[in-house]
Amino acid sequence: MPVFLAMNLVQPIIWLLLFGQLFKSVVEIPGFGGSSSYLVFLTPGIVMMMALFGSAWAGTSYIQDMDRGVMDRFLASPASRGAMIVATMLYQSVLTVLQTLVVLGVAWLAGARFDGGWPGIAVLLLSAVLLTNVFAAFSNGMALLAKAQTALIAISQVIAFPLMFLSSAIMDTALSPAWVREVARFNPFEWAVAAGRGALQAAPDWGAVWGPLGLLAALAVVMTWLAARAFRIYQRAL
Repeated sequence: MPVFLAMNLVQPIIWLLLFGQLFKSVVEIPGFGGSSSYLVFLTPGIVMMMALFGSAWAGTSYIQDMDRGVMDRFLASPASRGAMIVATMLYQSVLTVLQTLVVLGVAWLAGARFDGGWPGIAVLLLSAVLLTNVFAAFSNGMALLAKAQTALIAISQVIAFPLMFLSSAIMDTALSPAWVREVARFNPFEWAVAAGRGALQAAPDWGAVWGPLGLLAALAVVMTWLAARAFRIYQRAL
């Protein structure tokens, strides 16, 4: 776990420090309304990118269990299929919280200051955890249906990158084409970024924060139910 935790942090921290310096002047572009500091603007996006890509790989443990025959022994037990999905989501959530605290610490050392204080950071963590639950459940369900590591990786990459770029993670959508702004409204990744970033403001618009969080929570419940249903399809195919 410590090795996986560290490896999953390398890329987000590089992106945070590299993009934070390369694009720090974008806050001077007319119409950019995110923040007076690009590092402050970018940090919630990097946190959600880390949560997204980390949880998108959650299903690989199921693939390994299938290959080793462990999954068949699990399914022969009376353990609830829903509990098996939730246990994986909880594990991923703990990783996300620990990694988010490290990223926030690095951002703070690089000069980022968040006016929302500890309440804002708590809501940022909640946003990251909900996003993790959504995509960990999705990844588990895809693993049970695809049953192959290469297929799961391909599906995860095809979905993750468009979700990331069709959001305000890197750039304020006010400067994006109108169709991107429209798509972003229905993007769960954008919901998490907007909620986390909004909570870190000095005077948060809580209506704009709790709305996306409610949508994420509802989606997490739906994805968990669908992932549990995928167990039945997997068992029928044995």
